[in-house]
Amino acid sequence: MYDLTGFQRDLLYVIAGLEEPHGLAIKEELEAYYEKEIHHGRLYPNLDTLVEKGLVDKGQRDRRTNYYTLTRRGRREIKARDEWEAEYIPEDFDA
Repeated sequence: MYDLTGFQRDLLYVIAGLEEPHGLAIKEELEAYYEKEIHHGRLYPNLDTLVEKGLVDKGQRDRRTNYYTLTRRGRREIKARDEWEAEYIPEDFDA
């Protein structure tokens, strides 16, 4: 996870939180979070990078629509990141 960009980490978290999301659903979630448009030229190359790194699997729903799921490794990486963050941010942290 250490070699991912913040955007790529956000992609992992969105994919983890949705059931087999397709690219447009992921895009909409990130646009709501970032409060700005996410261009296809940014989204899909980063999704492909996560697939290449073995963190995400890409499936095909139909000829035009792909869906994404976390691999076992992707889930382990998110868990490890959560544990690492918990070392620095106490549970009772109040912003």
